[in-house]
Amino acid sequence: MNYFDQESKRLRFRKLSENDISGWIEFFEDNDRLHFLATDSTKTKDFLAKDWITRQLQRYKENGLGLLAVELKENGKFIGMGGIIPRELHGKNEYEIAYSLKPKFWKKGYGTEVAKQIKSFGFKNIETNRFISIIHIDNSDSIHVAKKNGMHVLFRTEFMEMPVDVYGIER
Repeated sequence: MNYFDQESKRLRFRKLSENDISGWIEFFEDNDRLHFLATDSTKTKDFLAKDWITRQLQRYKENGLGLLAVELKENGKFIGMGGIIPRELHGKNEYEIAYSLKPKFWKKGYGTEVAKQIKSFGFKNIETNRFISIIHIDNSDSIHVAKKNGMHVLFRTEFMEMPVDVYGIER
C-alpha cells in the first residue's frame, strides 16, 4: 500500500498540497484546544495554516512521511490530517502517530479511525518495534483515542515546553 493513498471505512487519506492551505485555516477558528499543540496565538490563522502544511511537505521530501489530508469518502470534504511523524525523543528515533481534525468533526469517531488506520499501515510497512503518540497531559479526548488505539502511557516528559505523556504500542 502507498503511504500517500490510504483509506479506512469512512475516510480517504492523500498527500497534502499548497492548495489545502485555505481549507486548513478553519482548523484555527473556534478551536479551544490549540494550546495542546503549542500553537503561537500571536500569528494569524493564514500564517499558521501555511506553516503547518509547509512543514508536512518538507517532511514528505525528507523522509517520505508526515501528516496526510483526511477526507470523508462520501463527499471528499477535507476534515483534518493524520499520519506518521518521525521524531527524536530523548535521543531515540521514534515514529509518532499523529492527527488533528477541524473542530466541527470532533466527537464523531474520526480521530480513532484515523489513528487506527495509520497504526495499521505503520506496522505493515515500517520497520519499528513501536509507535508512539505524544499527548498533552490535559488533552482528554486525544488520551481517549490513544487508549482506543491500544496504546498505554510509557512515560511523562516535556515536549515543545508542554507537559506530555508519551503513549505507545509495541509490535
